[in-house]
Amino acid sequence: MSESSNPNATFAQIGAVLRAHQSFVILSHVRPDGDAIGSQLALGFTLMAMGKSVRLINEDGLPENLAFLPGAALIELPPAAPVDAEVAIALDTGTKPRLGDAALLAASKAQLWLNIDHHVSNTRFGDLNLIDPLSPATGQILYELITQLDLPLPDETRDAIYVAVSTDTGSFQYPSTTAKTYELAADLTRRGLDVGTINSQTYDEQPYRRLELMRALLGTLERTPDGLVAHWELRDQLRRELALRPEDSEGLIDVIRAIRGVRVAVFFEELADGKVRISMRSKDRRLDVCTIATMFGGGGHALAAGIRMPGPLVQAKARVLDAIRHRVAEVMEDV
Repeated sequence: MSESSNPNATFAQIGAVLRAHQSFVILSHVRPDGDAIGSQLALGFTLMAMGKSVRLINEDGLPENLAFLPGAALIELPPAAPVDAEVAIALDTGTKPRLGDAALLAASKAQLWLNIDHHVSNTRFGDLNLIDPLSPATGQILYELITQLDLPLPDETRDAIYVAVSTDTGSFQYPSTTAKTYELAADLTRRGLDVGTINSQTYDEQPYRRLELMRALLGTLERTPDGLVAHWELRDQLRRELALRPEDSEGLIDVIRAIRGVRVAVFFEELADGKVRISMRSKDRRLDVCTIATMFGGGGHALAAGIRMPGPLVQAKARVLDAIRHRVAEVMEDV
């Protein structure tokens, strides 16, 4: 059976694996965001409350801006040797290589792989897959799994789910946010979530270098003549000058996404290895940025997608912007 045809597992099937096995390694994608780390912590603490042995591993470790989460210190860099785990669980990760080579080595002893995610481009690489592209965050899928199976939901899981969902919905603003998402937040609040404190820790504790980055990015901001596409770029030299961490650019694309008249926002980042990381956001479902991303080996969602492709930045930028312009022209012709 091909990966793409591997059907979804049921909650009951996933629950049976979680109950039957004793040791787990939980992974998420490189350059982890709030949904990736929040999902790892959420499921990890649920399993630990079930008496399981759990390792939480990420190729790039714990982002500084998420260190406030209870239990976050358990997120570790991949050890040099494989860990002893019966089951590997990949969270919020569309393709297996996106977990990172060192993380994959760490999980290589696992005999069973679970793949839980919400990206429409997910390749269904697990032995059991639970993929819901209509869910706004992997954290919401885990909340539904945990509550429907009546698994433990300790305080660490509660807080981690909230941050996972809040960050991946733009603080409950993106179109993917549903009534279930608000009900999730209400339930977590009833369970003791301190909404004011956790929101402040998530959104009001930014390092000064992030503001310096914003100032520099604004100097590179461009719009297409029709005003429908806005883009800016981050050079690796600036990254070194400001001593930036990977998480410092997280969410900044929403600044240009919010420009009146802009339908697609694009953030080009030159990486130290010569590759280019491209983040795209759309405000119009007809301008499906996931379709554009897959043209260059990337993926994601209709309104939020990403690419990692060979440089140099000037060439990568020209190719991606050309693809976006062609799609915009097609959509505008149909209006």
